[in-house]
This record gives sequence, structure tokens and C-alpha cells, in this order.
Amino acid sequence: MAGTARIILGIDPGLAHTGWGVVEQCGSRLGCVAYGCVATPADAPLAERLLKIHHQVGAVIERFRPSCVGIETVWFGNNVTAAFATGQARGAALVACAEMGLAVGEYSPSQIKLAVVGEGTAEKEQVQYMVRHLLKLERDPAPDHAADALAAAICYTTHETGRFA
Repeated sequence: MAGTARIILGIDPGLAHTGWGVVEQCGSRLGCVAYGCVATPADAPLAERLLKIHHQVGAVIERFRPSCVGIETVWFGNNVTAAFATGQARGAALVACAEMGLAVGEYSPSQIKLAVVGEGTAEKEQVQYMVRHLLKLERDPAPDHAADALAAAICYTTHETGRFA
């Protein structure tokens, strides 16, 4: 991409799977740099799982050098236990971002869906399709946690009001 570009990290936090995606923005053009997922084993102690998320998100930041991050907020729904686990994973990822001084934009699932699909109640398949379309990918990013992370990065580009964590 020609001209001044910025690199944006997107994070979809979860204790079992934390998705990450790196997007390059040059003006209104977006491109996918990389994406993946940090997986932690359910039988590992909580502290080790959180440390793995922190270290691997930190490694992604070191490798791709983003200037900012869009991260999904915790949605409680009916499963408070899962929400607490997600919140802990989110905290581990945010610490890695804060250590590197990244500007942080925090977005609800409906804000991310609205930014990417144009509808805050969009289905997961619609989000994956639009991420593929907006980033000109040959196929839907997988796993879906990585697609959601790319969507969070795209959402950051539409809000421009990132806060430092």
C-alpha cells in the first residue's frame, strides 16, 4: 500500500481462544497483514493460561508493531462464569498492549458488527463474509475468533477514538 499506513491490531478475547488480527490501513484502503489465535488448554492452571495469552499477544505486537488496537468488550449474556474468564483473558491481552503503549479502542460486539456489516445484530457468518470482502481475502479467516479479531481492527478504523488502556 502506497502512502502513509498504520498497523492496527484487533483482539477477540477468550480464555480458551483469543483471536488476533493485524490490519494495515492506508487512507480508506484496508489490507490483512496476518491473523491467528492463542489457544490455551482447559486443564492448565488459570495463571499459566493468562500468562500464555499475555506473552503471545505481546509477541504479535513485537512482530507487527501496531500503533493501536481494537478489542472486544465482555458480553455477559446468561453465562457469568464465562464472562469472568473472558474478562481475565481480556485483561492479560490489554496489559500486553499497555506495555507497548498502544492506543486502545474498546468496542461491544454490536458496535463491531455495526461497523463491519452495517447491522448490530448480524450473524457470525455475515461478519466473516464482510471481513473477507473488506480485506479482499480469498476465503473466510479461520478460526472464527481470528475473523472476529480482524473485525475489531476494522471497527477501530471507523471510530478513531481509541483510548489508552
